[in-house]
Amino acid sequence: MSEQMPEIPYGVADYTRIRAKNMAYVDKTRFIAELEKAGRFLFFLRPRRSGKSLMVSTLAAYYDRNFADRFENLFGDSWIGSNPTPEKNQYMVLAFNFSEVRPETERVEASFEQYTTTMFNSFLRRYEDAFDETFRYAVEKMKTAGDRLSTLFEYCRLNQHRLYIIIDEYDNFTNTILSTYGKGSYHDITHGAGFFRFFFNVLKGAAGMTDSGLERLFITGVSPVTMDDVTSGFNIGTQVSLYPALQAVAGFTEDEVADLLNTYRIAEVLNMTLPDVLDLTRDWFGGYRFTKKARQDVFNPAMVLYFVQTVLAFQDMPDQLIDQNVRIDYGKLRHLLLAGKKLNGNFDTLKSIMENREISSPIAMGFPVEELKDAENFISLVYYLGLITHTGRFRAEPLLCIPNKTIESLLWGQLRDAYKDNGVFKVDPMALQQALEQMGWFGNWKPFFRLLADAVQEYTTVRDYIQGEKVIQGFLLAYLNTTHYFLTGSEQPLNKGFCDIFLEPFRAGYPDIRYGYLIELKYIKRGVELTDALLQAEVDTAKEQLTQYRKDSRLAKVGDDLEWICPVLVFHGWEMVYCDD
Repeated sequence: MSEQMPEIPYGVADYTRIRAKNMAYVDKTRFIAELEKAGRFLFFLRPRRSGKSLMVSTLAAYYDRNFADRFENLFGDSWIGSNPTPEKNQYMVLAFNFSEVRPETERVEASFEQYTTTMFNSFLRRYEDAFDETFRYAVEKMKTAGDRLSTLFEYCRLNQHRLYIIIDEYDNFTNTILSTYGKGSYHDITHGAGFFRFFFNVLKGAAGMTDSGLERLFITGVSPVTMDDVTSGFNIGTQVSLYPALQAVAGFTEDEVADLLNTYRIAEVLNMTLPDVLDLTRDWFGGYRFTKKARQDVFNPAMVLYFVQTVLAFQDMPDQLIDQNVRIDYGKLRHLLLAGKKLNGNFDTLKSIMENREISSPIAMGFPVEELKDAENFISLVYYLGLITHTGRFRAEPLLCIPNKTIESLLWGQLRDAYKDNGVFKVDPMALQQALEQMGWFGNWKPFFRLLADAVQEYTTVRDYIQGEKVIQGFLLAYLNTTHYFLTGSEQPLNKGFCDIFLEPFRAGYPDIRYGYLIELKYIKRGVELTDALLQAEVDTAKEQLTQYRKDSRLAKVGDDLEWICPVLVFHGWEMVYCDD
């Protein structure tokens, strides 16, 4: 079946290659006209692997005057092919992708200059009819990218050449330097006489001039932090990341995902209905809303393409629904949770988001790295990284939530790693996995919670972090999410109540898993005397609630052969004092 279908372009961000090889393509060309209307100098932010680079490649192919004779082949059957703008194929395009720059501090400047020199030389060769030999020789002899830019702008201005500059992944190597080497090394290249700051100063100057030779500029990245640092506040163009009309520039709509699933008959391969597969992809890869006024959510394209490609390759549900490349991308968040090797206020903010499942905060358009310690800016950064997304409004502020199960799983992993890396708490992951297998396939659930309780006895420093029912609930969920055997939920609405922890077996991935769980937590403050009567009263209340939840008709729909177990856990401060069903 898959041999007759177009190739899945997972990891391919070259528009011309996708079209030449007749790979599967979700048409995003309608946004070219929207971007033109948004302004001449644009700054566009989206999380990693959301389709930015493919859009950049699409723009380069559309506007490049050297591609005029290929327009019909590249765009003839697309939206923009039927609705071209007057600016198609009107520019010389100079494109950079700064993910190509090596981030090692001792080599980053040399790598930057070498890479940009290669791009300039390629540019001059591609448009050799526009530049005389003297100019080309002079540019090739220049030492810095900033000097080359300045000279190029002046030449284009004098000779009335139209120049479009595209910079993809503008903050890729700076983010790596920040996460790997710290603020000092990052500051050296983005402030004062830093080479990267000088490069953007030249761009900023050209963007601010009425007649500079720079006609259009499109910059993509993950966050506004580096731009704020290299330009002392974003004043190089228009930040269009939050524009409602551009919500789906980088991302698949639900209709587009449904078309992909239908084209490759994924429901048939998995022996599921198309609506059920669409629900699964929505739960794991969708839920993104990059502006509060967006009319619909979008899906992460790389996650969806990975899923489709893997299903076709194995003719079955993937063992790992989360692409390993996505895990690596989000691993860099960890450094933001530390201050002097201790968990900081950002850790507390992230932990609060996980415990409460949402947070209310405005989204800052830009902020320097030095202000990341401010909770509002850290929340904004987490938003730009795609870890939280718009879900509504709470009073006057946007209400933000975790978009999907993939991100939820990654965030729980961040919390576990933060505990472990700082010596706050550590538990054998293999032992956790084995305990979770016992829960899912044998209904033997007590060893898992005893394992955590014993570890808390050993690591006394963790006790400061697990005081309060909501905090304990989040702590348990962090380790229940070590595997994907269960779809976990907190405060799950069941039969006119809210179950503290709901573990639904992930039967789409593990069809033979046999047990699900409704868990009720009770919390007694450490300063309150624990008596037999008080403990029994809490247990009785919990069991009454669980009896009520167990009657919910939705539980039967998960599977007729499934058995539900209803444990009660009572904590006195950080100590588990009751564990039974």
